[in-house]
Amino acid sequence: MNTNILIVGVGGQGTLLASVLLGNLALNKGYDVKLSEVHGMSQRGGSVVTHVKISDERVNSPLIEKGGADVILAFEELEAYRWLPYLKEGGVVYVNTQQIMPMPVVIGAAKYPENIMETLEAEAGKVKAFDALEIATECGSVKAVNVVLLGAASNALPFSEEEWLNVIETFVKPKFVELNKEAFARGRKA
Repeated sequence: MNTNILIVGVGGQGTLLASVLLGNLALNKGYDVKLSEVHGMSQRGGSVVTHVKISDERVNSPLIEKGGADVILAFEELEAYRWLPYLKEGGVVYVNTQQIMPMPVVIGAAKYPENIMETLEAEAGKVKAFDALEIATECGSVKAVNVVLLGAASNALPFSEEEWLNVIETFVKPKFVELNKEAFARGRKA
């Protein structure tokens, strides 16, 4: 197995926890894993991206090159659009249809791009788009968007549902475990 996953979103959406869950799951299965986190003013809602490389061989570099991601896990539409050049031909984008306005848009210095979903569908191999925020809210917390998206992407990764639930139990605070298990299950069906 050689899989490159780009996890993209904005600060506060839980992209880093998603990469920790995924990385530890792969480590538990004996794969070599490299993570690289890049923060762009993440504390103020800026772009956050994590490169996750999983292989049954040695991974030398943690960074995914343009055209090298098998999966893009996008927590927001604009971030999916921004990182689309990193998707390899035949790759898949899992995208939360939420739109978070970046600061230049908020202050009127820029416009949020129109027709992002149409562009993604035209340029990406496969796009799985759904409202992960709504699902997370129904589960009890908007902060569960990350686990909803992991649930959706779990269908394309070679780990069992039980293995995913075990890593959630291990790395999520105990009082949020059941909520996150439900978010994962709902994302898996989305």
